[in-house]
Amino acid sequence: MGIISKIREWISRMLSKSDIKGVYGIDIAVTDSMIRAIDKWDRMYAGNAAPKGVHSLRLEHAVVREFANTAINEMALKVSNDKLDAIMKNALENLNKNLQRGLATGAMIIKPLGADKVQYVPQSQFIPVEYDVNGRLIKVIFPEIKRMGDNDYRIRLEYHALDYEKGLTITNRAFRSNDGVSLGAEIPLTAVAEWAELIPKIAYPLMLRPSFGYYVNPIDNTVDGSHSGVSVFAGAEEVIRKADIQFGRLDWEFESGERAIDVDEAVLKPVTDPFTGKKRAEMPKLNERLFRGVNVSAGTSGDFYHEFSPQLRQADFIAGLEEYKREIEFAVGLSYGDISNPQTVDKTATEIKSSKQRKFDTVTAIQNNLRVCLEDLCYSLAFYNGLTQSGYELSVNFEDSILADDETKRASDRQDVSMGIMPLWEYRMKWYGEDEETAKKMTSDSTAEVIE
Repeated sequence: MGIISKIREWISRMLSKSDIKGVYGIDIAVTDSMIRAIDKWDRMYAGNAAPKGVHSLRLEHAVVREFANTAINEMALKVSNDKLDAIMKNALENLNKNLQRGLATGAMIIKPLGADKVQYVPQSQFIPVEYDVNGRLIKVIFPEIKRMGDNDYRIRLEYHALDYEKGLTITNRAFRSNDGVSLGAEIPLTAVAEWAELIPKIAYPLMLRPSFGYYVNPIDNTVDGSHSGVSVFAGAEEVIRKADIQFGRLDWEFESGERAIDVDEAVLKPVTDPFTGKKRAEMPKLNERLFRGVNVSAGTSGDFYHEFSPQLRQADFIAGLEEYKREIEFAVGLSYGDISNPQTVDKTATEIKSSKQRKFDTVTAIQNNLRVCLEDLCYSLAFYNGLTQSGYELSVNFEDSILADDETKRASDRQDVSMGIMPLWEYRMKWYGEDEETAKKMTSDSTAEVIE
């Protein structure tokens, strides 16, 4: 089991609550039901939550990738202080892929490691202790696990506690564990070379904001009603499972429908396997996958060959799979066609615009929460670099291309139609999803010929 899996297991164990209580005398701000939900979302994202015997389509991955790409691909970030600007841009080089994990698990933390490096921590790998009334995470524990040998682990707990009046306090404590799950006995930080330079406890009375950037999905938590983040695909879990099962049906339809020819054993040639010495029957110079040896001559008027070639029903299975995908798109806030095939369903212009508006609203909410995260991250990096009083300004801008680009392109195409540059039927094909024949019929273009 990998170290990341150990961290997940440690956090997901019910015993971890009592471990934290015993070490710090505090309760953690996450319920058992939320712990299980976060673990499930993490496994879904990794493709490890499909029912037994069912292949995962990894639709969860497609959902979070689409949201992450749309949210930040056109993000423009600028800090007025050149040094801080360079640090921030370097820290955010891997924002996209880490945001995907945050979207999947419900939240993530971007934690500075000194003055110019950061660490991305998804919700499945940190322990929330306390949120303020606005849902900002102000107390949190970051576990780190090192495997030293068989049945020999070292666990470090880094506890960040922010008090809006007294400032920030960070404590580090280390433990020796036999299984990497239970804490075991406490040991000095110097017992592990990588931790030897860490300070057991340090206070920053002037730090009155979180010492990291905290991103949380803009989704109401109906799991336990807490401030913990909820996965972007939480509302589509059951439909995702059905889509995986439906794909299994489609896959089986192709596999079970493979053409085969049943051949009477009387016409098969007996041969001896040169390696095992065992005898077997085979059809010389023919495809082993195509022919099957059975006793078919009885009652078949002496026929030695029967073809097995059932009619495939793939169209029905594909249609069902695409419908599940569209239900997922609706449930999570994506546009139709983001993960489904946009050509498999007729949609009106109003439906298309409505689905794009739905995605726009979801992405905008994600961007707003991400902006808060980046503002706190920038402040924490400024703090560690002694630049909080430098008068720096952070600008984070997101382009609204989901709606703006399409509306602009559509207006441009309408102008081309009015000028005679683009035929009206081509406009209908592009914006109404019609095929060429239908588009020409709808525009009553009787003089145009359908291109075969």
